[in-house]
Amino acid sequence: MLLKPLPYITLLVILLASSCAEQTVTFDYPEARKDTIVDVYHDTTIVDPYRWLENPDSEETKQWVQAQNDITYPYLNQLTHRTAIKNRLTELWDYPRYGVTAKYGGKYFYTYNNGLQNQSVLYVQNSLEDEARVLIDPNTLSEDGTVALGGGSVSNKGNYIQYGISRSGSDWTEFYVRDINTGKDLSDKLIDIKFSSASWSKDDAGFFYQRYPKPEEGKALNAQNRSPKLMYHKIGTDQSMDELIYERPDKPDWGFDTKVTDDGRYLIIYAWEGTDPKLRVFYKDLGQAGSTVQPLLTNFDASYAVVGNDGPVLYVLTNHNAPTYKLVAIDIRKPAATEWKTLIDQKSETLLSVSMLNNQFVAFYLKDAYSSVRFFNLEGKPEGELALPGIGTVNGFIGSREDTKTFYSYTSFNYPPTVFSYDMTTSQSTIYRKPEVKFNPEDYIVEQQFYRSKDGTMIPMFIAYKKGLVKNGKNPVDLYGYGGFNISLTPSFGVPELVWMEMGGIYAMPNLRGGGEYGEKWHLAGTKERKQNVFDDFIAAAEFLIDQGYTSKEHLSISGASNGGLLVAATMLQRPDLFASAIPAVGVLDMLRYHKFTIGWAWASDYGTSENPEDFEYLIKYSPLHNIRPNVEYPATLITTADHDDRVVPAHSFKFAATLQATYTGNRPMLIRIETKAGHGAGKPVSKLIEEAADVMAFVAEHTKMNPSGHSGK
Repeated sequence: MLLKPLPYITLLVILLASSCAEQTVTFDYPEARKDTIVDVYHDTTIVDPYRWLENPDSEETKQWVQAQNDITYPYLNQLTHRTAIKNRLTELWDYPRYGVTAKYGGKYFYTYNNGLQNQSVLYVQNSLEDEARVLIDPNTLSEDGTVALGGGSVSNKGNYIQYGISRSGSDWTEFYVRDINTGKDLSDKLIDIKFSSASWSKDDAGFFYQRYPKPEEGKALNAQNRSPKLMYHKIGTDQSMDELIYERPDKPDWGFDTKVTDDGRYLIIYAWEGTDPKLRVFYKDLGQAGSTVQPLLTNFDASYAVVGNDGPVLYVLTNHNAPTYKLVAIDIRKPAATEWKTLIDQKSETLLSVSMLNNQFVAFYLKDAYSSVRFFNLEGKPEGELALPGIGTVNGFIGSREDTKTFYSYTSFNYPPTVFSYDMTTSQSTIYRKPEVKFNPEDYIVEQQFYRSKDGTMIPMFIAYKKGLVKNGKNPVDLYGYGGFNISLTPSFGVPELVWMEMGGIYAMPNLRGGGEYGEKWHLAGTKERKQNVFDDFIAAAEFLIDQGYTSKEHLSISGASNGGLLVAATMLQRPDLFASAIPAVGVLDMLRYHKFTIGWAWASDYGTSENPEDFEYLIKYSPLHNIRPNVEYPATLITTADHDDRVVPAHSFKFAATLQATYTGNRPMLIRIETKAGHGAGKPVSKLIEEAADVMAFVAEHTKMNPSGHSGK
């Protein structure tokens, strides 16, 4: 029950004479009721007046959301360049694009989008000479494109595909099984699934997957996710008949992922605990009736990934005593580390992943955060390197270890994802599918600079812009960052980034500590009590861009999503003088309570938790929600989130926005854009992507004083 209705929302926009002049805007923000809720953390009292916004389904929260959107969307819609930006985004997004062709079960699979389809369509070919046919078209599953494919796995003989669907961006996934030859679904429907792949048994009879306890009614979007079970589903049967393979009720924070070895003999079980890259590994001998799950590597001391096997000898990618990773052979009969054989030793570059083709190892490296692909024989002897067009990112090389022909994609900031075929026997690459985008890649420059952070650490940064740009300190810059969870940011093509550069802007992407660009040491240097390093790296990137004449404070914007949203919010609060605008998207913003919702507890390996006195001491120093100060001129801020985000629940953004609006007394906008029928970002339909990009880019263009050539505005 509401204590009182929200006030009528007013928005006064006074446009000055020139269409390019800065606007004077007065906002009457929605009144947010303040509670008297108080928490005590280790003798420190913390007030949490907007905790009621943690309930996304209450009528009061819904009215607050509507009132916020009633302010935000009219403001965004009238921005000078929004119409031109949206038109150009739509024009450029409308190009046919293909995913990497991959061979499974003797058939070839790829995704295709004709341009503005909300979701890409999955196609199959019996051979490369046969005509492709539609296998799964998620666009037929909803009228607005908010149902998306959530992964899939082809059976070993190529008879079936398990596929998942996600609704409105939720992490909750439903599994179905489709007969690949007929294109028809079987009766199978599996629910209560999150963060799970599917691994087929060798005989195509069924697959292994992870299932969570059914959430309580009405709590699916914010209740904690714990205590999953590893199950085996036999196709054609009801989910209630699924066989329990493994569970650990004594370890509710463990989750499971699986891999069936190519020979079908072993089920490899990875036990993960949160987002910590360290794993425990178990196995089950599928060739022995009645076999039980056995421990293999259970010290929780490193990351492990089985990439292939010869009988009981597993080829394993690991960072055990190798921060930048190595490939070793482990005999499950003698699993002690002293018995391992090193095949590919660690190097200065980070070894990201390994696949097996043509009875060779294909090794994907990161060299200063861009791709390098090298080949080795089964004894680990080098056998060449893939020639690439430039500084970019490679994906692909999917198939069985006997395959001699495969496919990969290459992309960079000025290079749309292009699919190449590759002959493993002749080392020849050929363009297989090249997208036709309405721009000239030669008009753009991609460079990499290194700058010094606060503590002297050298940080790489990609900088992309249009040729002819003058370093006069007046160029609008979008500085994008992440810095966490061992995730590496590598060069890739994006239509919004291209439009931004086309308008005269600079796109800058530093590889901050906390990521995986330089291995585990780089990751750990940005975690827990060292998290401030990430913010310092980001601030130093901004200062470098200013010092080198790329831009100035009046033209510099920062953006980031999820952990990157935390980065942006913390940085804008620590150095509000340094930025013209800030876009914290779907951010983790309440660092004292983040672990109490859905899968948030899993992030403790990077963040720590407020229950721990030592962790609390550093969390409270940078937690965005708790560091908003009065009488500070913050950058123009557009917070973005979605009502169905069940990974970083929208309460983070709701509470941050309410606090910021109640505290800030200046004239710059402090707005929140709340998407409906959307989640954390995965599977968002193209129509929503275009609308969101147009809003964000118009906001940033406005507050970085962009005057794009060739764009007349509204």
